[in-house]
Amino acid sequence: MRLATQLTKVLMPMGLALVVVGGCTETPGSDILENAERDVDTGPYELVGNWPEWFSGEDHEGLTWGSTGAVYAESPDRIWIAQRGELPLSDGVESGTPYSMLHPPRTANGGDDTDGNRGWERRYHHVIFVVNREGRVVEYWDQHDKLFDHPGGRGPHSIKMSRYDPEKHVWVIDDQLHQIHKFTYDGELVMTLGERGVPGRGPNNFGRPTDIAWLPDGTFFISDGYDGTRVAKFDPDGNFLMDWGSAPADPDNPGPYELNTVHSLAISEDRRLFVVDRGHNRIQVFDESGEFLEMWPTGDRSIATTTLITEDGFLWTAQLDSEKRNPGSESST
Repeated sequence: MRLATQLTKVLMPMGLALVVVGGCTETPGSDILENAERDVDTGPYELVGNWPEWFSGEDHEGLTWGSTGAVYAESPDRIWIAQRGELPLSDGVESGTPYSMLHPPRTANGGDDTDGNRGWERRYHHVIFVVNREGRVVEYWDQHDKLFDHPGGRGPHSIKMSRYDPEKHVWVIDDQLHQIHKFTYDGELVMTLGERGVPGRGPNNFGRPTDIAWLPDGTFFISDGYDGTRVAKFDPDGNFLMDWGSAPADPDNPGPYELNTVHSLAISEDRRLFVVDRGHNRIQVFDESGEFLEMWPTGDRSIATTTLITEDGFLWTAQLDSEKRNPGSESST
């Protein structure tokens, strides 16, 4: 469950983009990044050990966390976690030891097992749960574990709530099974988009979708995705409205609207869509009707994964490898 990504902060005044990096003392917001280089893994942040707490009980002995697909902080005392089940450990290894901390490290995704599921002997327990600020489980949707246990699956990719939704629905995206699920706050499944295990591009088919973002009226957008090359727009009831995007005509020179691994979305207060075009090492920006506005690179070696916009008007992106640096940057955060 250890965070092993690089965070980059981007300022978005008047449609401009500025990567905020440590060492640039005159950069707006650089006070936040003070001492950013004190630890190559965590930057200016303190790593909290053994958070969240491993599950108690004999039924969880000899097991550990599956690959963690997503975390959503509803509040400081309600943090939603979507993980890809639980994985076995070798004899003598303490329960709850992440695969990344083993010697040598192991990947929690692994290859296909005998059931066609990704990961080695994965079992689908604690796929969706909530912890408090101390990392203790306060809610667990065990009734939905089996929803993600299907040949070819690996578990959730994203979990989110719209800040505009007074009913606080919970949305979970399963990229490998090409589905988007909408739940009530207490765990009732009320809508599913996509055919289970059936890839495609259409009103109700997806190519490994990855993320979701909303407008204030409930209209939402899906980044689609690992295999798909589009952003899809839906009305508040889940009816398909439009999509845009395609594979590049020239992979060595991709242009606007051309996408490769559409991995994340964020929407600013002025209703611009910031789309992580991960395979092309860039962010593309569109209006809510899909009109291209601008784009900028995230670094020629970057592997951008997700993005969010905070109330102070900054856009944050996470990258898979903290050792990858943006060209020309004095340091990365």
